Amino acid sequence: MKSCLIVIDAQESFRHRPYSTERDMPAYLAAQNALITGCVAGGVPVVRVLHLDGPADAANPFALESGHVTPLQGLAPFTPAATFHKHRHSALVGTGLEVWLTENGIGRLIISGIRTEQCCETTTRHASDLGWRVDYVVDATLTYDMLQPDGRPLSAADIKARTATVLQDRFATLCTVEQALQRAAAAAP
Repeated sequence: MKSCLIVIDAQESFRHRPYSTERDMPAYLAAQNALITGCVAGGVPVVRVLHLDGPADAANPFALESGHVTPLQGLAPFTPAATFHKHRHSALVGTGLEVWLTENGIGRLIISGIRTEQCCETTTRHASDLGWRVDYVVDATLTYDMLQPDGRPLSAADIKARTATVLQDRFATLCTVEQALQRAAAAAP
């Protein structure tokens, strides 16, 4: 079964948001880059998805006019098999990604990127519901601390643990970078 790595929203836009922190960035980049490099070396196509949202204004970091809708600095360079721009949380809504995956015979998706609990989780659930097998690489996702509705803090680590818990064996197989690469190699046609 042919696999494909989806790199979701790994873009400079996030560094221009008030909640942004570099605290977890080195670990994320190490895992994301190992996944990209391993997939490229193994002949697994890598797809880039970038998020566009809000007003088309230079002050909006998710607008093309800002100049921040570009690959995250520190991300391993790669030539994407395809690039898609999305306006919703799921990378499969209104982008053409679903058509591209089908036309290219992709049966398994390897999900990575930013934010763990938003676009990565939503794309995972959507892909699973559409019939793709999904390997979710928690270490190759990044998120930020949040406040709960009652004002209590919720750490990025807790958000990642929650996402892993709700996806595991329902919508995805949780994988380390190494496991995802091994599974892609074993499933290659």
